[in-house]
Amino acid sequence: MIASLLLAAAAAGSFQDTAALDRAVASFTTQPIGVVGGARAPVDPRLRLASCPMVAMSWRSEAHDAVVIACAGPSWRIFVPVIAPPRAAAPAAAPPTPMVPVAAAPVIRRGDPVTIEAGADGFSITREGIAMGDAAPGARLTVKVDDAPRPVQAVAVAQGRATLPGWPE
Repeated sequence: MIASLLLAAAAAGSFQDTAALDRAVASFTTQPIGVVGGARAPVDPRLRLASCPMVAMSWRSEAHDAVVIACAGPSWRIFVPVIAPPRAAAPAAAPPTPMVPVAAAPVIRRGDPVTIEAGADGFSITREGIAMGDAAPGARLTVKVDDAPRPVQAVAVAQGRATLPGWPE
């Protein structure tokens, strides 16, 4: 049926009849223009395609989102977009729970005696001082060391223990 429509149209003039292409697409998709499963719009009548005695039609992809109309001689090819069925709406998800950091309990409190440790294979250094603030494990704090002119910055490890920033526990 598609071939007879196009053969009749080809005999009418030197350009391909776009209305005949519309009818062929409707026959191929089994749906009229403008409905789900049919062409989104008619083939543009301004196209000046060479008359084709026999067109081939196929789906552009498995999604059936467009029909490919091709002519082998003279060689041309056009794509006709198809109206896709609406996708099933995804269930509304609950809004994500904001990540609220849980504050760890301080292991060092202001005024506590603190031992600052730093070392590696073969050596270790320890200093005694007094915490100048509260700190949870992994948090930084300042420690007043008696013979230092300024406080030393340290990282809390455990109760009464800290290390210098950049040094492992």
